[in-house]
Order: sequence, then structure tokens, then C-alpha cells
Amino acid sequence: MKPILLQGHERSITQIKYNREGDLLFSVAKDTVANVWYSVNGERLGTYNGHTGAVWCVDCDWDTKNVLTGSADNSCRLWDCETGKQLALLNTNSAVRTCGFDFSGNIIMFSTDKQMGYQCFLNFFDLRDPQQIEDNQPYQSIPCNEHKITSAVWGPLGEFVNAGHENGEINQFSAKSGEILKKAKEHTKQINDMQTSVDLTMFISASKDNTAKLFDSSSLDHIKTFKTERPVNSAAISPIMDHVVMGGGQEAMEVTTTSTRIGKFEARFFHAAYEEEFGRVKGHFGPINCVAFHPDGKSYSSGGEDGYVRIHYFDPHYFDFELEA
Repeated sequence: MKPILLQGHERSITQIKYNREGDLLFSVAKDTVANVWYSVNGERLGTYNGHTGAVWCVDCDWDTKNVLTGSADNSCRLWDCETGKQLALLNTNSAVRTCGFDFSGNIIMFSTDKQMGYQCFLNFFDLRDPQQIEDNQPYQSIPCNEHKITSAVWGPLGEFVNAGHENGEINQFSAKSGEILKKAKEHTKQINDMQTSVDLTMFISASKDNTAKLFDSSSLDHIKTFKTERPVNSAAISPIMDHVVMGGGQEAMEVTTTSTRIGKFEARFFHAAYEEEFGRVKGHFGPINCVAFHPDGKSYSSGGEDGYVRIHYFDPHYFDFELEA
């Protein structure tokens, strides 16, 4: 399993995302650049230039037409995937932490940080209505007074968004009415990342409390827990196997105070049903900030605090692997 190393960022990677077919991989980092790569050979296709602060999140719509990025420069931007042209600029009062297209690709949601006296908001825009974009008026804006949203994903039919908060809560917000439909409090600390399964029926949440948990998207029922010894920065669900991959490590601040053994920064594979770890992959020289499975399940990628993205193709024997029960 020789990884392909993608060197296109000067600072730590914040998120990576495949498009639906998996031929493209989008990466964003704290260096203001959003890159898009061919996932098959790691060649860089191009960049989306315009942000003036760290880019926290990226998403791509269903048919790979548009790309959405959210940044610490207090803006969320919509790009033409193919040409790199900026299609829309949505200015906010604080940093945009998480963003996403719904399944139709017509509606976008993004959340803003609670900072400099501003509230945390979850905003919804309908891209079919140019007036909303022009006036920068979301059709739905939900304030989150207590705890800011740190990660969010769309539910199966674009009817609601599941949002993870800095206190470990998960709330389900209706995209139509804006009310909270359901709540779950399984994590004890901040949720760092949430990713859905391929059919959107489940999602996995990665938390600072050293666990990743599997939930049902609609009912928010807690299904499984995967435990480690370190904060989990990101977790992803395999589209073809009952596997999850997790990436973690310490906070960037604490790296200097601990031992230099690189082994802390491995991607860890767990069996989704038995909750047991069955493999680790070394590679990054710092915490892994984000992981993602290729939609065909034959490879996965990880982005690290070291500014590199690594694409790993699985060896043939990975697919025959059976966990000894």
C-alpha cells in the first residue's frame, strides 16, 4: 500500500472531500487555498483562489458542478468546479466553520462561529433564487445560543441537518421550519467531525472525548462506539465494507509537550459491527485532521497537520479480510 502524496498546501489540512464519482478529491487548508486533485494519480487539477483566511470546510454537489467553501475570512463562497470561477460570495459576521450541499445540490447550509460578540448561526440558502444570494439573505437562519456548531451534515432527503456542537451534543434542525427535531447527547466533549454513510442513512461523529460513534441519521439512535486513547479528529464509514477509519492525535498546541514517537499519528481501522480495531496505517508527521473513503471503497485519503494529503490504495488482501469473531 504505497501512498500517493499530495503536496499542494503550505499549512495544515482542514478538510478533504471526494466528489460522488470519486474521480476528484478536494482539499482545503489553513493557507487560504482550495485544491482539487485527480484521485487516481494525485495530479493537481487546479485551485479555487479568492479566500483571504484559513479555509475550514469544502463540499461538492451531487453532479460535481459546484464547489462550496467556508473560511475564516468571514465568507462562504460558491465556485464553478470546472473553471474555478467564483459564482457567489456570501459574507458573514464570523468564520464559516462547516458547509454542505443537500442531495439535490439546490440548497446549501453553512454554520458560522460564535466569536467577536456574534452568535453562531446555521444558515440555509436556496441557490435557485438569485435574490437570496444577491441580498445575502438566507431563507432560514437558526441561532445557536448556547454551544456553537463544530460540524454538520445533511440528512437523507434534505429535510434536516444533523449538527454536532462543541459540548458534544448532536441536534437535528429542520431545513424548512428551523426548529430542533431531535437531540442526542452521547459525547462528553466537542464533536470534531461528522461524515455520512454512502446512502446517508447513518453518520459517524468523531469527538475530542477519544471516541467515534455511529448514529442513525433520522432517529439519532446511537448504534456503535469506537474507543481510542486520543482525541479523534475525523472518522469515515467505508462504502463497501463494515469498516470505519479514524484519524486523530493531539491538539496542535500539545504536540510539543509529548514524546516524539510518530506512532501516535496513525489512521486506525475499526470493524463497524464488532467495534474492534484491526489495523493501523502510519504516515503523517503530525495529527491527522481529516479522513475520507473513496466512494468505491478501494482507497482512502487522509489530510494532516503536516500539510500533506495522502491517498492510500488498499492491497487485495484487505478485501478478503474477515475479523475472527
